[in-house]
Amino acid sequence: MTSHTVTRHDVTFGSGGDTCAAWLFLPDGVENPPVVILGHGLGATREMRLDAFAERFAQAGIAALAFTYRHFGDSTGRPRQLLSIKRQLADWDAAIAHVKTRPDIDNTRVAVWGSSFGGGHAVIVAARHPELLAAIAQCPFTDGLASARALGPKGTMRVLPAVAADILSHVRGKAPVLLTLAGAPGEKALMTAPDALPGYLALVPEGGTFVNEVAARVAPTITWHRPGKAAKDVQMPILFCICDHDSVTPPDETIAYALTAPKNEIKRYDAGHFDIYLGEPFEAVVADQTEFLTRHLKA
Repeated sequence: MTSHTVTRHDVTFGSGGDTCAAWLFLPDGVENPPVVILGHGLGATREMRLDAFAERFAQAGIAALAFTYRHFGDSTGRPRQLLSIKRQLADWDAAIAHVKTRPDIDNTRVAVWGSSFGGGHAVIVAARHPELLAAIAQCPFTDGLASARALGPKGTMRVLPAVAADILSHVRGKAPVLLTLAGAPGEKALMTAPDALPGYLALVPEGGTFVNEVAARVAPTITWHRPGKAAKDVQMPILFCICDHDSVTPPDETIAYALTAPKNEIKRYDAGHFDIYLGEPFEAVVADQTEFLTRHLKA
């Protein structure tokens, strides 16, 4: 397979009156390449290893747009650290609309790629956009109740006071009450699996920053969010990359949902939720994803 040199461009696109910051990776010397849009997981930004995947896809001749959701990173949106499922899905719609206007890519050959919480988004977006040619859901969040069980009843009880305080703050028009996103076991946080905090920190580039907080009001919306139910409505080929030792998005539920997608392809990895971004697990998954995208986007 030809390996292209890659040029990264800083781009932005509008969403709901705000601006999403993004990187567009273009394969040098390829006219009208297909494009894959990449979105990250819970509270993460594109700097946290989305560039690693995007660059590999671009080396294979596939343009890649990696973006950061509103309210996070260098995208705009107030208040900061607000995780709204509805707004993040609107950001995906805006990203798709943006690539359809670009003259430097083939806007008839578009795919989406989401990881973790973004993997759940990718399933919903693929179901809503039948014009897409392919979708990838990596260690996807598919069932909030299953993830809540992974947190456990004690962990759930720890976050409830912050949730109540933030909802009251929102009603009063005050600044959000923030909740730790990833914490050590036993701490008050949305994720407390042993690999959650070190897993997030391992994705932060040297000299980079990661704001390990979200507005607490999101917790109940996550619990009742079941993006896996949309898999049955995804009409294009969709690749599910599932980690067998996933402590955040339990693999059994994900596999059950994946099997309902009419054109599903399932790959499993001997890895944990955060292992997939680095080292040998990364090399394995990015090779599978590149092959999948090349095949279905006719790169």
